[in-house]
Amino acid sequence: MSRRVIQNFRDGRDGFIVVAALWILGALAALAATYSVYIANVAASLAVNDDDIRAEALVTAAIELTAYQLTATQPQERPSRGHFRFRMDRADVAVEFCSEAARVDLNKASKVLLAGLFRSLGGTSDDADQYADRIIGWRSAPNSRSQDEEGSLYKAAGLDYGPRGAPFAHVGELALVLGLPPAVVERVLPYVTIYSGRSEINIRDASPEVIAALPGMTPERLNAVLGDRDLLFEQSASTDSTAGRAEATLESSKAMRVTVRMAFDNGRAIASQAVILIDDRAAPYRVLSWQIDSDGEPAAHRSGTRAGGNP
Repeated sequence: MSRRVIQNFRDGRDGFIVVAALWILGALAALAATYSVYIANVAASLAVNDDDIRAEALVTAAIELTAYQLTATQPQERPSRGHFRFRMDRADVAVEFCSEAARVDLNKASKVLLAGLFRSLGGTSDDADQYADRIIGWRSAPNSRSQDEEGSLYKAAGLDYGPRGAPFAHVGELALVLGLPPAVVERVLPYVTIYSGRSEINIRDASPEVIAALPGMTPERLNAVLGDRDLLFEQSASTDSTAGRAEATLESSKAMRVTVRMAFDNGRAIASQAVILIDDRAAPYRVLSWQIDSDGEPAAHRSGTRAGGNP
C-alpha cells in the first residue's frame, strides 16, 4: 500500500472520529438543555407550592386575628363588619369580615324573600316564584303528600334523584334544584348562605341586591334605605305597614364571612374566603367553610366544622 493511500485512510478515520465527537457533544448539549428546562419547571412548581403553603398559613393568621377582634368585645358590642391589613411572610394581606346575616339564608328565608332576590337579580315574577317554590320544596322535611308531589316533579323531569328533604348542606346544592338554570345559580350564589341561621337579612350590612329583595321595596325606597340603613325600621314603626319588616333586621349573626386577599412580593395574588362561627361556649371560633382561590381560579375548597386554630 502506498504512502498516499495510508495517509488518506488515516485522514478518513480522523474525520469520522471528529464527527462522532461532535454528535456526542450535540447530544450532551440537548440533554443539558432538557435537564435545565426540567429543573426550571421543578423550581417553578416548588415556588407555586410554597406560595400555596404560605397562603394557608396567612389565611389562618387572618382568621385568628378576626376572631380575636370579635371575641375581645362583648357580644352586644361586636361589629357586624370590618377590615384590617397586615404584612407577614413577604406578603401584604388585606382582610374583610362581614356577618352572614347580610346574605339570604337558603334554609331559613321565606318564599317572599327568596322570590324577591331572584326578581332583584333580573328574573321575572313567575320565574322567581317558581324558583322559590323549588328551593322550599328541596329543603322541606318529608311529609306524606307534599314530598311525594315534589319528588314526582323530579321524576317527571327525568332526574335520577329527588329533593333532599332536609336543609341545604352547601349553597352549591342550588345547582341540583329542579328548574334553576345554571346561569341563575351562578348569579345568585354571591348573595346566599346556609350559615346565617336567620330568616331575616341585616339591612345594615346587606348589598343593594339583597335589600332590593325585601317586599315592597321600590327603586326610590331602595335609594333612600341605602342612604340611611335604619330608615326602613323607622318608616315601619311610624306607619301601620310592616312591608319588609318581617324579613329585615338590624341584628348580626354569629357566623362571619372572612375574605382574605394576599399579594406576594413575587407578584402572585391569592384570595380566600372562610366562614367562621363565633361560639363562646365551645371554642373561640369554628371554621364552617374554607375556600382558596389562586390567581382568580378555584384551587381548593373545604367545608366542615373545625375548632378554632385548625381550619
